Amino acid sequence: MSMSPDLVTEDKAVEKPQDQLPAAPALASALTATLAQRIVAASRPGHRDAHLVEDAQGAQLLLVNGSRLFHLPPELLNEFRIAIDSDDSQLLDELIDSYGLQAAPYIDDAPLNSPPMHALSLAIAQKCNLGCTYCYAQQGEFGGKAKSMELQTAMQAVDVLLAQAAPGAKVNLAFMGGEPLSNRAVLRSVTEYASEQAAQRNVRCHFSITTNGTLVQPEDADFFEQHGFAVTVSLDGPAAQHNRLRAFKGGKGSFDQIVERIAPLLERQRQMQVSARVTVTPFNLNLPQTLDMFIDMGFHSVGFSPLLRASNGQAEMGAEDMAEMLQGMIACGLAFEQHVMQGKRYPFMNMQNALRELQRGTHRPYPCGAGAGYFGVSADGDLSACHRFVGDEQGGMGSLDKGVDRSKQAIWLSQRHVHQQQPCNDCWARYLCGGGCHHEVLARGRHACDYIRGWLHYTIGAHQRLSHLTPDWFAGPADEAHA
Repeated sequence: MSMSPDLVTEDKAVEKPQDQLPAAPALASALTATLAQRIVAASRPGHRDAHLVEDAQGAQLLLVNGSRLFHLPPELLNEFRIAIDSDDSQLLDELIDSYGLQAAPYIDDAPLNSPPMHALSLAIAQKCNLGCTYCYAQQGEFGGKAKSMELQTAMQAVDVLLAQAAPGAKVNLAFMGGEPLSNRAVLRSVTEYASEQAAQRNVRCHFSITTNGTLVQPEDADFFEQHGFAVTVSLDGPAAQHNRLRAFKGGKGSFDQIVERIAPLLERQRQMQVSARVTVTPFNLNLPQTLDMFIDMGFHSVGFSPLLRASNGQAEMGAEDMAEMLQGMIACGLAFEQHVMQGKRYPFMNMQNALRELQRGTHRPYPCGAGAGYFGVSADGDLSACHRFVGDEQGGMGSLDKGVDRSKQAIWLSQRHVHQQQPCNDCWARYLCGGGCHHEVLARGRHACDYIRGWLHYTIGAHQRLSHLTPDWFAGPADEAHA
């Protein structure tokens, strides 16, 4: 957007002298409980159509429509602050219009209409050798009997996925469970089948797997590397913390075995990328320690996700836990900023993804593709809104035999649209958040809103700092952000 330079300028990357870089001790000392509290206070819902983020680098204006970010010169800051704080909604509209920032709505009330399928997650093994205390899949069996997907069912899923893909399109086939490597033979056979069928149709098929790591064999590293798998290993911190949460069903800790088994994956990754996913509970809140430990182990990226809903109700995050997690996330984010400004790689996945989405101006009416272009497939061939809804009727979406139930899908996409969610419809973060994970919200409600807004508020500030001080980072390869 072209603007007069003495008014409002869209926040684009600009070169700055290196002597303006904040000192590392200043960044490190900035992390305090008070900082996190201030961020939460500043990020609370105010005006539904705009949000201000102010720090030592200046002020940014987020216009919610289109997730557009602008740098505000000091002489305009107070004018916009008054308009945003005012009860008169027309005041901000008039101000936005006066500076030529008005735009037609990027998102309306209309739900998506039968979007094409582009990704399937196969519950290839509805069974698991671990007895994780918080498992949404009820220790891998989704509330039923342990079972494995037959090869014919897995191949049928591939056929359904590829049938809707146009030449040149990209699709994703994910393997989950339970523990998918307990059904290794089918996993390998259907991967080969999908690769062959996709090549014949000129479709790019990407593969991913989420594994607990305990069953990995050395030959799996070669197979995953050959097919360029994105491998996600579930690890919840150092040994003592991890073992408390993710033990074998007999009670023995799993950490040492996982570390031993995944070593060939970490050594072999080239086309394959191996990430660590940490489920955050009240028992493993030392995020900076965990992040540095896993980065040092050689993971391509490390990400954190709070436990908002457990099948047994245990270890779920409360308000105080979420506040502590936000403090830890900000600490990790500040470390990321410091490393980037020093030209060093620091693969903190949450930060990378947030910055890339802000740079793109991501705006969306849903939190993810669940029930739209992405579906979960049970071992029996039933379709669900995503991998978390396997065996759950409220997310049922048809079957491989009969196809997507378009009436159920239409109802889902209509009801789950962020404009239909409260209090989301009046929240400044609605198009960046999308309303929160469907599975967690339907099961437990919205308990993470302060955390989500606080994290977004912090990353908007970080986006301004890094886009001005290290603009080259945003021009880097996309896999740096999304692996």
